[in-house]
Amino acid sequence: MTTHPQVIDGLGATPSIGSPRTRVEGEDKVSGKARYAGDVQVERLAHGAVVTATVARGRISGIDDRATLASPGVIGVIDHRNALRLNKETGSPFFGPDGQLQLLQDDRVSHGGQPVALVVAETPEQARAGAELLRVSCVEEPHDIAFGPNHQAVRPALTAFGPDADKGDLEAELAASAVVVDERYMTPAQHACAMEPHTATVWQEGVVLRAIDSNQAPYGVAATLATLFGKPLPEVRVQCEQVGGGFGSKTGVGPQLILATMAAVLLDRPVRVALTREEVFLTTSARPRTDQRVRLGADAGGRLRAIGHEATFEISGKAEFIENCVEIAKTLYAADAIRTRLSVVPLDILPVASVRAPGTAPGSFALESAMDELAERLEMDPLELRRRNEPETGPVSGLPFTSRRFQLCLTEGARRFGWAGRDHRPRRTRQGRLLVGTGMAGTSFLTTAFPSSATITAEPDGTFTVAIAAIDIGTGARTALRAIAADALGVGWDSVHLKIGDSAIGPAWQSGGSLGTTSWGWAIVAAARDLLARLESGPALPVSVTSDTTEEIMSRPHRERHSYSAVFAEVTVDPATGEVRVRRLVGRFAVGRVVNPLMVRSQLTGGMVMGLSIALQEEIVHDEASGRHVNADFADYHFAANADVPFIDADFVDDHEPDDPLGLKGPGEIGTVAVAAAIANAVWHATGKRQRELPIRLDRVIED
Repeated sequence: MTTHPQVIDGLGATPSIGSPRTRVEGEDKVSGKARYAGDVQVERLAHGAVVTATVARGRISGIDDRATLASPGVIGVIDHRNALRLNKETGSPFFGPDGQLQLLQDDRVSHGGQPVALVVAETPEQARAGAELLRVSCVEEPHDIAFGPNHQAVRPALTAFGPDADKGDLEAELAASAVVVDERYMTPAQHACAMEPHTATVWQEGVVLRAIDSNQAPYGVAATLATLFGKPLPEVRVQCEQVGGGFGSKTGVGPQLILATMAAVLLDRPVRVALTREEVFLTTSARPRTDQRVRLGADAGGRLRAIGHEATFEISGKAEFIENCVEIAKTLYAADAIRTRLSVVPLDILPVASVRAPGTAPGSFALESAMDELAERLEMDPLELRRRNEPETGPVSGLPFTSRRFQLCLTEGARRFGWAGRDHRPRRTRQGRLLVGTGMAGTSFLTTAFPSSATITAEPDGTFTVAIAAIDIGTGARTALRAIAADALGVGWDSVHLKIGDSAIGPAWQSGGSLGTTSWGWAIVAAARDLLARLESGPALPVSVTSDTTEEIMSRPHRERHSYSAVFAEVTVDPATGEVRVRRLVGRFAVGRVVNPLMVRSQLTGGMVMGLSIALQEEIVHDEASGRHVNADFADYHFAANADVPFIDADFVDDHEPDDPLGLKGPGEIGTVAVAAAIANAVWHATGKRQRELPIRLDRVIED
């Protein structure tokens, strides 16, 4: 019998959790060795090029593919006339059937850029040339992309994430308030802009459908793909070794995977579909536009009596969605009355979906801008206003907080930024022609864990193999999970081998919502606990144990679980040109126990850069006449480049989540939220003019 010396001797190395290790795949990435979905070599590989609709609404009246089929290397054309029929009930467990998945199923066009055909050829160049020759005729119909809260089609949003808040008498508390804010805040549609375009390579291996796909959820994508194509789940396997960013845009089954699967089945050979940058913009979902009304009422001392937050956002008529902008109004501050309302406007647009910090990114801009306006009218320090409205329990739910370090984030952030002594009056500081201002904002982000499974094998050579259908989208998940496993098993870092990115391993949650490491880590800890118990009897090796955390996670007590942030910004504004420059950003974050401080700071810093980008630059633009997306590339869709990014001081405060076996919360989203509001508040402090609509463009700032 082979023994397991690390376990029997109890000689674990220095704890891996808390060590600032560089990511294990870092060298492969910088040297070009890392393989992404578009790098996998498969014999007899064909390539697909997508043809998209040029109208925003209408009907396909004809497709002339004669020139395309005669083009060199073209194998076939797939469109609504010959496409495989898909299961129309396929969709999200939260939102129901998703019409975005129903590609090439009929002659209807419901948004500009909708895929209407796939041209398959021997090479990518031949496929693209053939696609250029395909003639698709459409009967155009009137489209509607005009968004607003008074749209005739406005209706309540789904309540899958919980009902609207109705605590107390909002109108009465507003009427009794010494100071009231009642303003509207607007945010545009924004794209995820992951560096790696969406790519899938699909082939059949006996009865099993194999896919190498760029996504954030191998198991979830495999399950949805199986349902969509009417196959048993064991006959679908989705893998991905590396993903070049996602930010929410790769959580579901993307058009590249659906079209590649259709082609591979119909043509009986491997097919790769790699979206162009324009096609990524046109065919993969974005964050929706929002229009939010925030009403705040406070007594003369700054105690909140009323919080009213009504948010309207756009959706497509093809799929439901919830952009939960009002969540933080229910959890961040104490008030006698809290009312929230969430509404949707169905339009002729691409279905919307989650982008990093869904709901909270636009919602925090509205609420925290309104809090700054309230502080101004009270002639109070905005920091002090937030300190005076700290709740003891969930403001709406009444549930206890598992841990709440919001005040600590405010204190530490203010200290590091040098907030004390700030003149809270606007337009008081100049440096030459530039106006200088500072601002701050804070927020929370819901944190939890979802059921997952992990398998750990004790090998005869004394090492452990940990297998979980997690995915690393650039966050450093490989490194974090290896550290968690090493400490859970009580062994050194080098004794752990990790396998991820394969749906065949078993159920596991996605990389999204700051829930990846918390969900996967829990499953690894559970498997390690059970395996160590098995090894006590000295069994013959190898020995494997598989965990399922469903019961543990679902049996946790009902409590408020959140991460927290406080962000401080310094800006300069040129009133003659409208140019806003961010000079400094300081953020302090409560994200639970930190597995790897190097990677967590990187996550938080990247989130703050994204928040800066949202504040000043990001905006999807549609042409009202044609209904089409007109800035669908990296030249015209602006986001922060190196020259736009100032010194960023991102760090975390001491925090621990007691309802998680590792004390984790997750840092993925919280870095992005609150940044836009902090910058907008700083622009007001510099200029005296409120910015209630994002992005803060030159034309919205420039002075006569």
